[in-house]
Amino acid sequence: MSTNNVIPLLKYRTIFISDFHLGSKGCQSSMLLDFLRNTRSDYLYLVGDIIDGWRLKNKWFWPQEHNDVVQKILRKARHGTKVYYVSGNHDELVRKFVPINLGEVNIVNEVIHITADNKKLLILHGDKFDAIIRVAPWLAHLGDYAYDFALWINVTLNKIRKALGYKYWSLSKFLKLKVKKAVSYINRYEEVVANYAFKKNMNGVVCGHIHHASDRIIGDVHYYNDGDWVENCSALVEHFDGKLELIYWKDIIETYEGSQLSSPTYSTNSTNSF
Repeated sequence: MSTNNVIPLLKYRTIFISDFHLGSKGCQSSMLLDFLRNTRSDYLYLVGDIIDGWRLKNKWFWPQEHNDVVQKILRKARHGTKVYYVSGNHDELVRKFVPINLGEVNIVNEVIHITADNKKLLILHGDKFDAIIRVAPWLAHLGDYAYDFALWINVTLNKIRKALGYKYWSLSKFLKLKVKKAVSYINRYEEVVANYAFKKNMNGVVCGHIHHASDRIIGDVHYYNDGDWVENCSALVEHFDGKLELIYWKDIIETYEGSQLSSPTYSTNSTNSF
């Protein structure tokens, strides 16, 4: 799906995105390409799990669209966007080589970002605060397969919902928020990550990993999770005044599609190709 004739070029100071899981069938690469084509930023942070090494190790899956995503990011870097690739657990192979610069992309484990209003944000994937990965990595892999199964059910369910005229609905997100232990796990994870940032004298922290977009104050630290591109198709963006905002690409598409329907003379300025 292309939205080049619907959405104007959206410009931000900074974009934080994570958990693409390129190399897996769950990756919503079409939506991701759409987002990359229709946005520009001075800084772009890829906050881990960009390439799914766990999946590729077991079975190779790499359609052209996944390659297009990589090329689009490299093109942005060549045209002046400062791109940082923060390693995650699914792409942990790159951790052996950090810090390193490849094709104008800075690969790191952690990095500090200074906002336009001079706030210090710690950027990291967040998997090292996941007790399951630390204590029982085999269980994390098992849970990963269960998550894939839930996504498969979700795709089938949403095809039916779309045919009936209903909006997209996430089964796994619903289960996360309904199961008490899952909610408790998410809250505990967020608190541990925020405490780590506090000890480093940060004003805030940006992470990914748990596929749960969030924007909340925990103690003296502003905790942000930019979500994922498997279910949420979400990103955290910094405006030019330093204000940070969580955005959901599906919602943005619906908003502009609606405005175009009500205004046939609407025109786009999405002409820049990089």
